[in-house]
Amino acid sequence: VFCFTPKGQLIQLPRGATPVDFAYAVHSQVGDTCVGAKVNGRLMPLRHHLENGDQVEIMTARGGTPSPQWDRFVVTGKARARIRRFIHQEQRQQSRDAGKVELTKAFRQAGVDGSEKALEPALKVLKLATTDDLYIAVGNGNLVAREVVHAAYPELRQAPRAPRMVPPMLPRGRPPSRHDHDMPVTGLVPGMAFAFAGCCHPVPGDEIVGIVTTGKGVTIHGRECQTLTAFAATPERFIDVDWNYEAVGKSGDAKSAGHTARISVIAANEQTALADISNAIAKQEGAIANLKIVNRQQDFMEVLVDVDVRDIGHLSKVIVGLRGLKSIKGVERATGG
Repeated sequence: VFCFTPKGQLIQLPRGATPVDFAYAVHSQVGDTCVGAKVNGRLMPLRHHLENGDQVEIMTARGGTPSPQWDRFVVTGKARARIRRFIHQEQRQQSRDAGKVELTKAFRQAGVDGSEKALEPALKVLKLATTDDLYIAVGNGNLVAREVVHAAYPELRQAPRAPRMVPPMLPRGRPPSRHDHDMPVTGLVPGMAFAFAGCCHPVPGDEIVGIVTTGKGVTIHGRECQTLTAFAATPERFIDVDWNYEAVGKSGDAKSAGHTARISVIAANEQTALADISNAIAKQEGAIANLKIVNRQQDFMEVLVDVDVRDIGHLSKVIVGLRGLKSIKGVERATGG
């Protein structure tokens, strides 16, 4: 099958090829960010079979990603390899995020250090090369978190060890309050006002840092947040904080989702698209806190969705659920600055 780009470039494809095959034949990046296609000036489904002489215009969008459904109808080896590679990477990332959250909770419950350095003995015992391999093994169910704790601290196999409780430093004359132990973040002075940053929307499982603002308290950012570069000249405003997973867990059961994350969704401009997004999020036990269409064109739209989730593992499941929809062309976490 011989097809052409709008500029007249000839693209040769096997019979049965689709616009997705065409997009990957033009360039891998074009295929990865493809959200729609016009064939001879008409918008056509991405599974449409191309014919000799067709002129194909591929529509792309920033944040567009391959859909797992494409693997069912593409015919070229290049397209299939790129799509399967993306699916594999997404599955690994989802398992890694879920495993890291699970391990962090297990080490905290045991009252021992769960840093990457502390995990080195466990890697040797379990014959794994990296901490990412360890997180993935726990996340996909090949390893139980408790076994990792025991591999890192063999002495815990013999006798249960009470968690080490380090009392927080409190202002003189003020006893510890029950409220202090219920705070979702550790490392703050008890009673200090704090809020989660609206630019990066950190959730449990993200690495976080606090920024002190006089008169306003502490703003909690994800460590990868681009906004942090604005504070580089005032390092004294940075404070080390972490998630209080014991407190987070009190509201983090299967039916509770108490932390807001933001995701960017590229969807087909169809009547049912917003309903599809809402239903997919609800199916993964997430809750939409806010939804805004930020870019709408004839064929697709970009939607920012604030969704309440339990932790980063839960967020990953929401994203994967959305990516499996036919009307969704791309999903990514919005952690801008």
